[in-house]
Amino acid sequence: MSSRGTTFAAFGTAVALLTLTACSSASTGTASSPGSAVPAAATSSPDDGAPPGAEILGRPRTGEPFKLTITYSDTPKLDEFEVTVDEVRCGDPLDPKVLAHASDFVTEPTPAPTPEEGKQYCVVTMEVLNVGKSEADWSADGATTLNVGDIAYSPTESDNELASHYAQYWSDQGKADPSAGINPGSKGPMHGVFQIPAADRPTTVWVASDHLLETIDGVEPGYLVQLDSSD
Repeated sequence: MSSRGTTFAAFGTAVALLTLTACSSASTGTASSPGSAVPAAATSSPDDGAPPGAEILGRPRTGEPFKLTITYSDTPKLDEFEVTVDEVRCGDPLDPKVLAHASDFVTEPTPAPTPEEGKQYCVVTMEVLNVGKSEADWSADGATTLNVGDIAYSPTESDNELASHYAQYWSDQGKADPSAGINPGSKGPMHGVFQIPAADRPTTVWVASDHLLETIDGVEPGYLVQLDSSD
């Protein structure tokens, strides 16, 4: 065998060994062991938080007003509201003034409300202005979700009861209650109470331009309110 042939043979052997070593390393160093998983890259969409198939009418930020126009299939009546999401507070105790006010209407002491295990309360504060031509009512309890990325959280029955305590408190302070009906040009505070995982921070609020997220006509259009990082 010539020296040239020996050189190529040695080179071929080296390549083969290198290939076997690389395959062995890939097999033992990067593959997931049983019971483990390689995490997928995090992805997000500007539509995260909106119900699937819903028309997004706008993406206002906290403090920016937007207009809800509510139509009815059985009447030409048209309700119009200007809504502003002022803030979202999570992890704090519910307003003690509100809870104290609510306790005045019960005959026996009741324990302070607590969120589900592993959850935290979030209170969404809004201002609702009637910009229509007649008295109208609107409530957040069936028309909003608080979202963490693409995961939407709706208020539970007990959450809505807590939200009603806020409405009663502010009504007794002389503020109009939009859920009970307000006249054109009148405005009042609206509060939504939600529970999300304690370690999470909300990213958006979905507000449907209707009384419900979904009606017989399908998923209602709405606004995807962008929350500031400080919210």
